[in-house]
Amino acid sequence: MERRGLDAHAVIAPERRRAAVRLALRRLVLAVPVLLVVAVGVFLLGAASPFKPIYQYYGVDVFRATEQELAATRTLLGMDDSVFTQLGRWLGGLLSGDLGISRSFRQPVAEVLAERLPWTLLLVSVALVVAVVLAAVLGVAAAWRQGGWLDRVVTAIGHALEGIPSFMLGLGAIAVFALGLSWLPVAGLTDAGAAPTAGQVSRHLVLPALVLAVSQMPWLVLHLRASLLTALAEEHVTGARARGLPEWRVMLRHALPTALLPFVTLLGARIPELVTGAVLVEEVFSWPGIAEAVVTAALAVDFPMMAALAVLATAAVLVGSLFADVAVVLADPRVVADG
Repeated sequence: MERRGLDAHAVIAPERRRAAVRLALRRLVLAVPVLLVVAVGVFLLGAASPFKPIYQYYGVDVFRATEQELAATRTLLGMDDSVFTQLGRWLGGLLSGDLGISRSFRQPVAEVLAERLPWTLLLVSVALVVAVVLAAVLGVAAAWRQGGWLDRVVTAIGHALEGIPSFMLGLGAIAVFALGLSWLPVAGLTDAGAAPTAGQVSRHLVLPALVLAVSQMPWLVLHLRASLLTALAEEHVTGARARGLPEWRVMLRHALPTALLPFVTLLGARIPELVTGAVLVEEVFSWPGIAEAVVTAALAVDFPMMAALAVLATAAVLVGSLFADVAVVLADPRVVADG
């Protein structure tokens, strides 16, 4: 009997892997038109913007420039072309690996992203790990002692934090930990004039990463707690308790694996909020990521930069959702990957 069970598991595992591969391929194919629609939408929204890109390009120097100079600059940068002409030019360059020239930063879009994207990825990665770890610990502890003081505190704080925007949390954290207690720096990547060493970056990363993690944690904690309470009522958990297993083993070995499947799905669904929260947190803490590029490109109607950032954010959301769905397909044999 045991041998047959092992053989059956060995047969099922490759099927789940193939299902995960099919799911990934379908999602990647569908991602192409989605990204194209996003790029077109960004160009159309930029064309409807009341901001004049020529003024943002020149800055205060626009008042000293002649009409001939302004006209020549608009022609050189293609500002007078139709929005669809500019879109076609950008898409053509994209096929050759050229993201275009940013009007607002006056350098290639690829260079701007290469300079700023690593810092955003560092912030988001650390915040996501902290949020998941804290949510797992607090969610398990709250469900384990349902109705106790810890459960009530965690639940109350979780519901309260759901309605607070991340930038408000950031301002509050600065007021308390930076200005009030002077434990951590206010903003920036390093102290003024200091080199970006690992120690400097780590010290300045603590506050924005914690704020971003706390802004995402309430949904994770409350969802994991609810999933655990549901799992604790299932038959296999009841059977484990009937066999006399310790409560901690019942929770961690029987209930938690079942509750983690919807938790992983929720992580994928929270990626858009994580991206939005990262932009707001970067602005509050002057973190040198892509947030400033988003604001600057929007004000300057910088089509190449706006389109690249929008496509990048959309790709991050699609990839996060894909990873979550693939993880569920691989972990749960009951799931059928229909895409």
